Amino acid sequence: MSKAAKTVFYHAGCPVCVEAEQKILSIVPKNSVEIVHLGQQKKRIAEAEKSGVKSVPAIVVDGTALHINFGAALSDLK
Repeated sequence: MSKAAKTVFYHAGCPVCVEAEQKILSIVPKNSVEIVHLGQQKKRIAEAEKSGVKSVPAIVVDGTALHINFGAALSDLK
């Protein structure tokens, strides 16, 4: 991942999401990924959808959404 890469990890705070967040932060520096808890930051759900996120946990790297596991559908968070 290049220094210019924008990386955002979206989650909803569920156990699946928390485990994925911990794993990600164990392999990449915390300052290189923005963590967004959509349960607490509902205004960012539209941003996640626009980035291609369908469910959480998901990580978006340079505009590409990567779905890690299934914790919750974005539609469930609205």
